[in-house]
Amino acid sequence: MNKLMLGAAAVALTLAVSPAMAQDDSGVKLNLGGHFKGYVNYTNEDDVRDVDILRNTEVHFGGETTLDNGLTVGAHIEAKADSGDSFDVDESYAYFAGSWGRVNFGSEDGAAYLLQVAAPSADDNIDGIRQYISPTTFGAADYDNDLSTKADKITYLSPVYSGFQAGASFTPEAGDDSRDVTGNSAEGVQDTDDVWELAARYEGMVSNVGVILGAGYADGGNDVDEWNVGADLDIGAFGLGAIYTNLDEDSNDTDTWVVGGDYTVGPYKLGLSYLNENDDDDTIDLDRYTGGVVYTYGPGMTFRGSVAYTEEDESDEDATTVTVGTQINF
Repeated sequence: MNKLMLGAAAVALTLAVSPAMAQDDSGVKLNLGGHFKGYVNYTNEDDVRDVDILRNTEVHFGGETTLDNGLTVGAHIEAKADSGDSFDVDESYAYFAGSWGRVNFGSEDGAAYLLQVAAPSADDNIDGIRQYISPTTFGAADYDNDLSTKADKITYLSPVYSGFQAGASFTPEAGDDSRDVTGNSAEGVQDTDDVWELAARYEGMVSNVGVILGAGYADGGNDVDEWNVGADLDIGAFGLGAIYTNLDEDSNDTDTWVVGGDYTVGPYKLGLSYLNENDDDDTIDLDRYTGGVVYTYGPGMTFRGSVAYTEEDESDEDATTVTVGTQINF
């Protein structure tokens, strides 16, 4: 399984601070990257076309430099690059890192997501922690804890001590976008609640078993909070994980359970997962079963195929999907 600590892995691609510095060997250099996720999808669902092409494309750019005093400084920008996206900016933040940890400043996910544990998946674009490709009309069925969305925030991530890492985020008035360029809204205009997040994660070996454990909590004020716990175990080529997350919004609890397993042999990874999502108001009761294979055919390049069955009990609807495609990281 491809394991990484999300908090330590916030991407180190960064933007030049100024054209002059971009030409200076001691300054920040411009780097480019991104991904293309493209699929052909067959869906057996009422009133839905049988065959479609689904994709998700992003361009990442930025840069970083490490100063003589050991301080690493960088910036990272992500833009959506599919048809109709108008190259919309998805993330834009600066970061500062050293032996004391890391600070992210700007539009980025918070600590509850960055340190969240992901379960093994059939194809993490389809049944992963964040669903990038949604082959049914039921909407996204994932379990990312992103109560603060990617609103402007400050996040601190501690160094990793003996496998342990902790993080905290503060997002002032997460629903107010006016700060981007013009300053805060007038009092009483676009008032939304602050979001506070705390999270912790452990990654290490216990005997011959790779262990990842994590938990996170986000308080969105006004009777809204979200939390998660998760565990992922690696035993040789086998992986097994389970995740539980709860969103309490206006006294309506939405519970999501995920169980996944995978087996890796050479360039192939075979995976299975199950997701259940339901709420107290009986407006959601969804089950999804997914199986698939991922084949790595080059550095940063994979072919992916999966079959999923999704049923929504409240609407008495179901869908079977077959999705085949490729992901290219650049």
